[in-house]
Amino acid sequence: MRYVGLHEYVKTALKVAEYQKDTEVGCVVATVPVLAGCMTQADNFEEARDNLIDAIELWITVGLREGEEIPEVNRVRLATSMERFTI
Repeated sequence: MRYVGLHEYVKTALKVAEYQKDTEVGCVVATVPVLAGCMTQADNFEEARDNLIDAIELWITVGLREGEEIPEVNRVRLATSMERFTI
């Protein structure tokens, strides 16, 4: 496992994102299963991905504000304090 900053964590979360086309409603639903409740929707896959970036960042912000532990994604963990960084 390695600790990374916000940008790298979001990129890693996007790699495990799932996208589903909802033909009844006509939208694309995007989720990150490891981040419970982190989801969004849009008219197409590109917009859904862009919206998901915002949703992931908001999910993390709320989690940190509430004192929640941000989960590991693909052996990557968000660094939340300077003592986590080692050179």
